[in-house]
Amino acid sequence: MDGLIIGLDLCDAYTRICCHDREKSWCIPTVICRKKDEDAWYVGEEAYAYTLVGEGIIVDKLIKMVRKEGTATLGGIKYEGLNLLTMFLKKILKLPMEEFFCEEVKQLVVTLQKADAKIMDALMYCGDALGIPRERIHIVSHTEAFVYYVLSQKKEVWSNQVGVFDLSEDSFHYHELKVQRGLRKMMVIAEDEALEESFNLDILDTPSGGKLADKILSSCADRLLQKKLFSSLFLTGKGFERHDWAPDSMKLLCHRRKVFMEPELFARGAAIRGMDYLQEKSAYPFICICEGRLHSTVSMRVLHKERESQLVVAAAGDNWYESKSSVDLIVDNQDYVEFMVTPMDPKQKRLIKIDLEGFPKRPGRTTRLGISFGFLDEKTMAVVLKDKGFGELFPASDTIIRQEVML
Repeated sequence: MDGLIIGLDLCDAYTRICCHDREKSWCIPTVICRKKDEDAWYVGEEAYAYTLVGEGIIVDKLIKMVRKEGTATLGGIKYEGLNLLTMFLKKILKLPMEEFFCEEVKQLVVTLQKADAKIMDALMYCGDALGIPRERIHIVSHTEAFVYYVLSQKKEVWSNQVGVFDLSEDSFHYHELKVQRGLRKMMVIAEDEALEESFNLDILDTPSGGKLADKILSSCADRLLQKKLFSSLFLTGKGFERHDWAPDSMKLLCHRRKVFMEPELFARGAAIRGMDYLQEKSAYPFICICEGRLHSTVSMRVLHKERESQLVVAAAGDNWYESKSSVDLIVDNQDYVEFMVTPMDPKQKRLIKIDLEGFPKRPGRTTRLGISFGFLDEKTMAVVLKDKGFGELFPASDTIIRQEVML
């Protein structure tokens, strides 16, 4: 297949790159520097090297900077965080392209610890600047990348619950997934917890710090794993590149469980997801409920050819950022629209009603209503209602209603 399928785990400290079906991977510090006496840019270890000898000015924490719409002044020139991130991505994407003699990106799946609308919009902008079509770029959470990585393994790896401890420079996270086999479709439910017991990895450099870290990990593992049946556990992140500091934790984790070290877990999961985007029929036919996916189905009761049915406008398991739809309906003697929100527990389903306030009064079936749906995050739906009139008899007005709905 022409073109690379790239999984990119983008974090403030390090960025990891993997390509689907390729062993070679990269781990690059997420920093960029500009040389003082020339307009030349360097990233990763090279950026540190030039800065160390006083020849470069370095910028780090690029994700945080973009979220805060921050800027950095280098050589008397002010740069927006978004432009610095674009230059960083351009530099690091050259690594797999040059390694595998390929200039085309077939799919780019970026995985983030926390994927909010601002950073997702920013990454789409970066893709535009790099000449990668938007339909080839997807953004998923670490939890979703974990799901795809695990379900690409043999069934015995995920037949029961699966957990992953992610110990990085600035955070300590635990992810857990469970596969539920229903009558209609398999469902995967995955959750993420930011552990309050996080610690700086520098403490691992001393014997006393290592003992403290071992005690913290043991305590977390004891709390999170007790009374649950696990098929496997995964350890990822910089903190687990060595585990000589954690003898007691390893005994606890490995007791009657399979434990795997996978430093590129999220990047490889993203690359697997990228491959699946290219398939006509998914190799992973399940509903995935996790961060970045909708937890509820939204539908409307409509009449089509005199038969009543539920029109689904967004389904549980859809990627909220990519879930956009629009529909035109004829209103029949009704001054409101109604949506059914059905969460995973159908007993908690509820009706959401939006009044057509300010819309022109017309006879029944003479108002065409345009409805657009989008999502601000996995729990907030944005609805736009627009009066489209009814032909020449009832011209459209400028009436528009915008409303946010909590799911």
